[in-house]
Amino acid sequence: MKSNHIKALGITATGVLLLSFESLLIKLTSISTLTYSFYLGLFIIISINLILIKSHKQNFLKTYKSGFIYIVLCGIFFGSSSMTFVAAIKHTSVANTVMLLSTAPLLSSFYAYLFYREKSTKNIYFSTIFIFLGLMVIFSASDEHSSMIGNIYAFVSANLFSLAFVLMSKHTNLNRYAVTSSGGVFILISSYILADSLLIDMKTLFILLIAGLIVSPFARVLMGTGSRTLPASEISLLMIIETIMAPIWVWIFLHEVPSTNTFIGGSIILVTLLLNSFYLIKIHKKSQITI
Repeated sequence: MKSNHIKALGITATGVLLLSFESLLIKLTSISTLTYSFYLGLFIIISINLILIKSHKQNFLKTYKSGFIYIVLCGIFFGSSSMTFVAAIKHTSVANTVMLLSTAPLLSSFYAYLFYREKSTKNIYFSTIFIFLGLMVIFSASDEHSSMIGNIYAFVSANLFSLAFVLMSKHTNLNRYAVTSSGGVFILISSYILADSLLIDMKTLFILLIAGLIVSPFARVLMGTGSRTLPASEISLLMIIETIMAPIWVWIFLHEVPSTNTFIGGSIILVTLLLNSFYLIKIHKKSQITI
């Protein structure tokens, strides 16, 4: 295995692990989705652009000019995905949310075919059947209206994240920092227009500083950087880190225990994703040997 490949694996895995703390940080606050999103967007813009100014200096604006339209589009998808993710965490359990988000790799395959006519291997169709079986089990546990709304938000978030991922994988020249910053701008403007109140206390501000300055922006930048080198199969496998760790962090700190249906449906989804990823990795290695 080449050193660049190992480095990409480490970068992506670090990003996914960092992302797994995002759910806990959201759960630790009692403010509305839009208020949380406003400060998240604000701090993402500050942290990312400080890095861009320091690293690019004279060419700061050029990082946004190269592929500007796609930077904006990816930013809208990422921003919308982040906002619906926050809404999902606020309305349903973390386990439900991350299990539903774990369908993103298969959704990415669908959108890659829809927009770029990338043909999927047969295993995708079999995987889709079991993924939706798992989703049906999770959704059937939503006996409260708020929980069902949360599940819908999570599934919408997965779709939006997949659209952003497909665009970024097709346009590898896009600056990942610029894309993340663009997402922050979208979050900031949207939540400012829609939020009823932006008042927060000092404890919430501290949590938002961690989420907006460190966790959310750097997790996405690291994952975006890894997507330039790694095949989709390996990224899908690494994404399972968040699916497993996010509910564990919430269980440790907040004692939130997933429902039985979430365990069953989530297990079906996780096993399907694992088998699918290992199969794709095997196919990828065979194709490299043939070449």
